[in-house]
Parts: sequence; C-alpha cells; structure tokens
Amino acid sequence: VQLQASGGGLVQAGGSLRLSCEASAGTLSTYVISWFRQAPGKERLFLAGISLTGSDKNYAGSVKGRFTISRDGLKSAVYLQMNSLKPEDTAVYYCAAGRPAYSAYSQPEIYYYWGQGTQVTVSS
Repeated sequence: VQLQASGGGLVQAGGSLRLSCEASAGTLSTYVISWFRQAPGKERLFLAGISLTGSDKNYAGSVKGRFTISRDGLKSAVYLQMNSLKPEDTAVYYCAAGRPAYSAYSQPEIYYYWGQGTQVTVSS
C-alpha cells in the first residue's frame, strides 16, 4: 500500500490543522494506522494510533487532549486533528501502516509502510 500524508502547513500557536493519510494504492482498512513526527536532529516520535475498526486509539502523553485520530472506512483515510498547536509541535509528520499489537503502536520499526511526510510549522 502507498500512503499519502497531506494537510500540513504554517499556523500560529494556538491554531489547528487537520492532517490526512490516504492510500494512493491499496487500502488502509486492513492496517493499524499511526502518526509520528520528526523534528530536525531528533528521533521519530509516536503521536497517535488507531485500530482497524477505529474502536481503539492510543495517544502519546504529549498530545493527549490536543490531538485526535480518526478514520473513515469509506474513504480509506485516517485523520489527525491537531488543536492548540505549540511551536514545539513543529516537525515533519508521517503516517504509517502496520499490524502491531495495541501495546506496540509506538514502535516505528513495526510498521510496514510510511507516507512521505508533511511539514507542520507552528509560529510563536
């Protein structure tokens, strides 16, 4: 499956963005989808993951309450709604597809496919 991440951009602190992850080839419906981000010179960090049915969601503590992950089965898309953005949220955001157990959502090495990344820049 080929993933396409989109929706990034420049936003002021306190603003919102919604990222989308769609399949340009194949379908997302049989995969756990997670969002990660990577700032320059830093490791790739887990943000949120959602199960195949959307019933289970896992969030990193740093984004819990500000970010919401959801999926649309009909459109084969996964979204990351990001609110109350902070300058430290600035990074390249990636979506990933795999079949990890819930407890392993945060482990990037488990995912099979990655999108190309979309830049999010939050100005102060």
